[in-house]
Amino acid sequence: MPCGQPDSGAAAARYVLGVDVGSTVVKCHVYDRAAAVRGSSHRKVESLYPRPGWVELDPEVLWSQFIGVIKEAVQAAGLHMRQIAGLGISTQRGTFITWHKYTGKPFHNFISWQDLRSAELVNSWNNSLLLKVIHVTFTVLHFLTGNDRFLAPSFLTFSTHQASMKLSWVFKNIHEAEEAARKNNCCFGTVDTWLLYRLTKGSVYATDYSNASSTGIFEPFTKCWNPTLCNLLSIPVSIYPPVRDTSFNFGSTDSEIFGVPIPIMAVVADQQSAMFGECCFHPGDVKLTMGTGGFWNVNTGEHLFAARGSLYPLIGWKIGEEVVYLTEGSISDVGTAIQWALDIELFTSVDETAEMAQSTADSQGVCFIPGFQVSGDDPYLCASFMGLKPSTNRNHLVRAILESVAFRNKLLYDIIVRKVHIPLRTVRADGGVSNNSFVMQMTSDLINKKIEKPANTEMSSLGAAFLAGLASGFWTDKKQLKKLRQVEAVFEPQKDSEEYRPAMDAWLQAMKHSPHR
Repeated sequence: MPCGQPDSGAAAARYVLGVDVGSTVVKCHVYDRAAAVRGSSHRKVESLYPRPGWVELDPEVLWSQFIGVIKEAVQAAGLHMRQIAGLGISTQRGTFITWHKYTGKPFHNFISWQDLRSAELVNSWNNSLLLKVIHVTFTVLHFLTGNDRFLAPSFLTFSTHQASMKLSWVFKNIHEAEEAARKNNCCFGTVDTWLLYRLTKGSVYATDYSNASSTGIFEPFTKCWNPTLCNLLSIPVSIYPPVRDTSFNFGSTDSEIFGVPIPIMAVVADQQSAMFGECCFHPGDVKLTMGTGGFWNVNTGEHLFAARGSLYPLIGWKIGEEVVYLTEGSISDVGTAIQWALDIELFTSVDETAEMAQSTADSQGVCFIPGFQVSGDDPYLCASFMGLKPSTNRNHLVRAILESVAFRNKLLYDIIVRKVHIPLRTVRADGGVSNNSFVMQMTSDLINKKIEKPANTEMSSLGAAFLAGLASGFWTDKKQLKKLRQVEAVFEPQKDSEEYRPAMDAWLQAMKHSPHR
């Protein structure tokens, strides 16, 4: 029986909410026991750009959007809040805020994972002698002992996407935060932590293992905040929240917010949530999310796998005694590049792009170099087209953009095959770009593997709902969740990957000679 409701409401608590606070949109879906969407709502995330390279979110605006989509989705479903058995929250990763422990007042806006204020700091650390010494020391220890606890430090690389360097920046540049931290009065939180704090009017201060492991400050093997790293970066360890299971009763929302208390039964990082929504529960299961950016995740079970500069280990979820590890690789400029092409009217609807790309035998030598979104590997790369000719038309440009997604999928998949010593199972795709049949088919051809696309591509919301449903007893186990999966399309290899070799070689050459900021 779902908890936290009066008797009359408990009997009718037949729905769960999955909220996804993404980089561009906040979405809420209401799910019934068959995991069918009964109502939904979304609002655009409003990013702030106070200085070149800085990206922030106003916490009060994000809060009102979050509450707004929940109320609208429940209303759209024709339901009452009493009928909600539990709430699951999936959030963008690496975006964080700090606030005063007693007043609850933030010291600054949310600093987005896309923010570049720490780029110089990241570069100087990644090129430092100290980091090279750390790599060598832990590589030797890992080789001699075979102990996975030495794996993550041996691959330690800083990225502008992670919270670590930006948090170091906060304590160097925001006096109030530094002073509060010295007096143990400073709270750090990623989006999930801050929402939990607000939803419970300050009575719950926590995060989960998936969000913690995505900050770059949490050690996935030992499952605790990394004191050595905090000392290196002059970040006080006292600021971090307690870490809880992913599927867990975090408490209930304050009854003033929605009229009745709603049990908060899961918080989870967005890519890990999508993995759970795709039911990638077994070692070797692969998820490919193609949204604003692209993310490849492999369930590695109890083992950690990493590759310097391309793959990093994360905690997928922790439920009771079960801890599932993932390895992740990412690519930038997937949905971003397609949205840009739409904005400059290369086409009138995204639905046209696959047909446009298929209408021409090749891109006529045109190559698209991604660089709108900042890459953790190369924050100074510029987006550009190379190989333009007088005969180049819109179809060639669109095909070049879509090919660049498939080529990068291939590069990352090859690294996964080399570095992850687990047989890979079926690839399951989600995210807006998974609706593009050209990208899906070309990726399947290049990696020579079947790719499944689910009927519902909003996997982060569904994963959060699944995790909340398990914690509240709404669903019994993962076996039941697997039966709820609905596959809409399956892409099987149709061409030999060698047929793409000339085009991919040309693109790789173009990438080598691409312009930088």
